[in-house]
Amino acid sequence: MNLDQYSSIFWDFGGVITSSPFEAFNKYEKAKNLPENFLRKVNSTNPHVNAWALLEQSKISLTEFDNLFFKESSDLGYPVKGSEVLSLLEGNLRPKMVKAIKQLKKLGFIQACLTNNFIPTNELQPDMIDQEEKNNILNLFDYVFESKELGLRKPDQEFYDHVMEEVKISPEKIIFLDDLGINLKPAKLMGITTIKVISESQAREELESILGITL
Repeated sequence: MNLDQYSSIFWDFGGVITSSPFEAFNKYEKAKNLPENFLRKVNSTNPHVNAWALLEQSKISLTEFDNLFFKESSDLGYPVKGSEVLSLLEGNLRPKMVKAIKQLKKLGFIQACLTNNFIPTNELQPDMIDQEEKNNILNLFDYVFESKELGLRKPDQEFYDHVMEEVKISPEKIIFLDDLGINLKPAKLMGITTIKVISESQAREELESILGITL
């Protein structure tokens, strides 16, 4: 086992603990005759200052996001309402991931949730899991870092600098799971071991392999 080598696990929430929205994005694109991965293209254009980035840092309202995303998508050739994109963010809970978090907690790992999110309204709750269940999961973590609270988001270096200052753990002792490579790159450059989550089983197998344990 490599339990002496690592002492902390960092987890993204959406796309890791819950299922990825990308499948819903692709279904929407097909239904609306949009190019494949068009929504991801909009989100990755001017990624530090676009509508998505501003929303996740609580710098614009949902109404402003709706209008700005519409403009950004229109500029790329296909107008899409931001509100329609937000409705695609629903994710199903991955029970085996939650089980792994609980097992690692029992083993004494310090765990943190690093999530880009936004302040929802009563009309828009993007997770299919209810808020109480989500809070129960978040309570498993020693630290929770939310972009909507910090005004910082992944993959900005300032986000990771803030996290490392708070947890005070050497990067070499940390494993970080995220479903976006762009979010993992800064962490990897800092010396953190990273796992790109493609599927629930793949991520758990990689984590088990690195730690030398069964989850």
